[in-house]
Amino acid sequence: MAIPSTPPLGKTSPQPPTTSKPKLRWGIVILLLIGAVINYLDRSNLSVANTTIAEQFQLSSTQMGLLLSAFLWPYAIANLPAGWLVDRFGPRKMFAWASGLWSIATLISAFVNSYSLLYAMRMLLGVSESPFFTSALKSNERWFAKKERGLPTSIINTGSQIANAIAPPLLTALMLTMSWRGMFIVIGVAGLLLMIIWLKIYRDPTFAEQQLIHTSDEQTSTPSVNQPQREAQTSQTPTASWSSLFKHKSTWFMIIGNFGIMFTIWVYLTWLPSYLEKEQGFTLKETGWIASIPFIAGIIGVLVGGIISDYFIRKGVNPITSRKVPIVGGAILAAASVAPIPFIDNTVLSIVLLSVGYFASQLPSGVIWTLAADIAPGDQVASLGAIQNFGGFLGAALAPIITGLILDQTGSFNNVFLLGAGLLLLGAISYGFFLKKPIERTVSPT
Repeated sequence: MAIPSTPPLGKTSPQPPTTSKPKLRWGIVILLLIGAVINYLDRSNLSVANTTIAEQFQLSSTQMGLLLSAFLWPYAIANLPAGWLVDRFGPRKMFAWASGLWSIATLISAFVNSYSLLYAMRMLLGVSESPFFTSALKSNERWFAKKERGLPTSIINTGSQIANAIAPPLLTALMLTMSWRGMFIVIGVAGLLLMIIWLKIYRDPTFAEQQLIHTSDEQTSTPSVNQPQREAQTSQTPTASWSSLFKHKSTWFMIIGNFGIMFTIWVYLTWLPSYLEKEQGFTLKETGWIASIPFIAGIIGVLVGGIISDYFIRKGVNPITSRKVPIVGGAILAAASVAPIPFIDNTVLSIVLLSVGYFASQLPSGVIWTLAADIAPGDQVASLGAIQNFGGFLGAALAPIITGLILDQTGSFNNVFLLGAGLLLLGAISYGFFLKKPIERTVSPT
């Protein structure tokens, strides 16, 4: 009988090679999905408590409108440095800081008694939430190969749609049982628990895991072998390398494209209930349920977009083209759905078109983030994703303001839908015709 050999004293046997990709990465995806839900519930709580807070603080409609928009502008602007910070310090640290800070802002909001302090906390919420999706993007870039990133990124992005669908009934129930202040406290505590779990679970993949993850990429050795070099470059990269992204036309067309798509998405998020009540004649109770139909369609749209892009990559289509298929196709389908609404006098058909339009507008949602990982140099993935998101939230911030102006001038949503369709087509053109190849990293001379 053969006797197994024993390693000499003080030495260990080499570990057997890993034969399967690490399962931890899907646990990280689920945790980020939960984070996205909490992130968006923090944004939605003020909308649900709108009337109650306005009455308590004796706010005019203009003051409440400003308060509702206080989150968006800081969020858009803060995305620019947030992306660089995620590239510089990594997703573990930045997500922990972000979730902790936005939870504290929500908790403080529960105890304020002045309009100005509540406004300040909404601004802080916008700043502190800005690193979330860039952290998720960076995490997926490290844990998933190119041909696999579409689905996990889309799963994470469904969190926002899940939150949009459940926020009205869930937050209203919390507010009715424990007041709007209690509702804020519950959401704030949930964010702090998320931060603790994240710090406990998340880690970057090891060198061996990186090699295994990226073996199926077309450029098999590049992502894994150069990962330590990327980390070294990241720690030494000056701020100028972040600003160098603006020297590339691709960056500007990603900004413009996402602006056009996000404008229409935020018309839905901010004005859909009003449209259903004022132009379709639904009661407030009916609106709460009917408004959830497009948002449920949006959940499906985010997932389908990721599945489509990954399918084309598996068929051998290059990553950039594979991402552009659901982005461009979704934007065109969304435009074709919302443009006819002003000319239709049928409630059921209008809701169907609204649902198809929101489904289609969400096809690009997760894929846009994945595209940034395919376009950007390895150490600037989060930076480019954040810059693109900055462009999107410029559109988001302008959407409720421009919609309000159009309604004041015309008394109708017709021109809002036509403008949204035009901007969706602008987004499709920007991504479809002008985004063609990855950005080469600019190395600053030493």
